[in-house]
Amino acid sequence: MVPHLTTALSGPLLDLERRLLASEATVERWLRGQWLEHTPPFYSSVDLRNAGFKLAPVDTNLFPGGFNNLNPEFLPLCAQAAMTAIEKICPEAKNLLLIPENHTRNLFYLANVAQLAKILRHTGLEVRLGSLLPEITAPTTLDLPDGQQITLEPVQRLGAGGRRLGLAGFDPCVILLNNDLSAGVPELLQNLDEQFILPPLHAGWHARRKSRHFAAYREVAARFATALGIDPWLIDPGFAVCGRINFHERSGEQCLAANVERLLAATRQKYREYDIDSEPFVIVKADAGTYGMGVMTVKDASEVTGLNRRQRNKMAVGKEGLAVTEVILQEGVPTIERVDHDVAEPVVYMIDRYVVGGFYRVNAARGPDENLNAPGMAFKPLAFATSCTLPDVRLEPDAPPNRFYAYGVVARLASLAAAIELTLMLRETSSAS
Repeated sequence: MVPHLTTALSGPLLDLERRLLASEATVERWLRGQWLEHTPPFYSSVDLRNAGFKLAPVDTNLFPGGFNNLNPEFLPLCAQAAMTAIEKICPEAKNLLLIPENHTRNLFYLANVAQLAKILRHTGLEVRLGSLLPEITAPTTLDLPDGQQITLEPVQRLGAGGRRLGLAGFDPCVILLNNDLSAGVPELLQNLDEQFILPPLHAGWHARRKSRHFAAYREVAARFATALGIDPWLIDPGFAVCGRINFHERSGEQCLAANVERLLAATRQKYREYDIDSEPFVIVKADAGTYGMGVMTVKDASEVTGLNRRQRNKMAVGKEGLAVTEVILQEGVPTIERVDHDVAEPVVYMIDRYVVGGFYRVNAARGPDENLNAPGMAFKPLAFATSCTLPDVRLEPDAPPNRFYAYGVVARLASLAAAIELTLMLRETSSAS
């Protein structure tokens, strides 16, 4: 059953969905051609915003942590996509080591780990869970709310010279990280030999920046829009970057204010062009990291020069307690979607280049112009009637399979941008060394 969506569909977005449906062959051919040139991330999740006049990604995560929120009916699709991804890397792989985040108390996250391991086991792999936590010194079994159990084992160096990573009696071909490396690359993961690490280490938030991703996405969106004859603004959120920020000392505020004003002015101009009667806003957030930390909504430049102590403390620290010194300012894309009357946004999951499902992030305590990845959020699976790569042209553009198709197209564009982003990062790293 598809969640009830209260969406006031009109104007450019409905036109966009109609254009995507009418151009399905062009869309799929264009994407297929891109994947011949670029290697997709092993997996990814994309947060989308449907404003009723615009459909755009607002975040792309390369270490997705919500596989337990996907519709279980799409487990076979997940397993098939994972099999394709593994065959590209190590066709004869037998053993896979899955390394999760460094916490054992977040049972909802651990349910994601259990589901991800289940998906991977369906590909014919033996999957075991390795922990980087120093307190995990022996196999440790944890009970999950749904009755499942997972066992974490201490990761160790293997073989002569310790150039391989594994567990006692378990030497994997592939190491899959579900740990975003916000605090940096642990010594155990460095200088490994003849093992595939997915995603690559430089995909972690210690090195990756959202601004770099959205710069790559801007180029992808522009080329895609040209192929379809649409305005790229309909699928692309504007952004700017401020480095050398210190919220405690209030340094960098003028950079923030100038860029907020510039983004608001550009958004107002597009709103006039499309006759949109809404108040533009800007999202200010850390340029690296996840978990919805360090995020604020701004509607006037003066708001970033007058932060009180509580607001500055909130913005100053990200995941792992790391100081926020770089921020991305992003054109705010409001959400008009509701699930059971609560504000919602879709999150689309991909393995390799395939969309494998998604869910709605719902937050009854937040407004349509606020970050929903915050306390009070809940998840409701998108129960696709079919996969969101199979639209039905006999139905209206806003019918669920077609709405999900539009989601899937934009999510795939974001994944393509991530592939380009990682390639550029690798080239820069190689040239620097």
